[in-house]
Amino acid sequence: MALHLDIDDGIPVPDKDDLKGQADLIQTARAAAAAANLLEQYGLEPKPASDEDRHMAAALATQYAKDPMSTSAAATPSRMSRQTPAALKLTSDILNRFGHAVVKDAVQVRHMVTNKLIEETENPDPRIRLRAMELLGKITDVGLFTDRSEVTVTHQTTDDIREKLREKLTALKNVTPTDPEPGIEDAEIIEND
Repeated sequence: MALHLDIDDGIPVPDKDDLKGQADLIQTARAAAAAANLLEQYGLEPKPASDEDRHMAAALATQYAKDPMSTSAAATPSRMSRQTPAALKLTSDILNRFGHAVVKDAVQVRHMVTNKLIEETENPDPRIRLRAMELLGKITDVGLFTDRSEVTVTHQTTDDIREKLREKLTALKNVTPTDPEPGIEDAEIIEND
């Protein structure tokens, strides 16, 4: 079976300092894994992943987790082409799972907490039952006990604000001071030795 390549040579190669033009390591790994899969369809004998392949894939994923920009910049085509197809596929697989792990874990924790709260609604202690039901009611999807605050914004013109300010100043101007408490001015000052 012959492999026909259609090469588009009109695409410029991004400069090494052009971070926006460089592909992210996840995209690079996906493309490399797709190329390895395509080559296997056309006769490349797949070799099982060795310990070195696993180590290389794990090291790339770990480095990407620490610093995605630098790792993506370091994953040049010449460096990626030195990797075995098995290492490229493993790297792509790890990075794909890595990208979804946070969302998946958050959903799993949410389900676990909800399930535990549902179990606690059957607790013999009424305080624990009530608290579990209250927390279940506060879940966003349920929304029974959500605190809502309403803010009313009244738009006023500058002239309205000036008029209200004048009224308040006039009211303050007309206030007469109250007499001090009787006897305070007449009190004796006693000095202690």
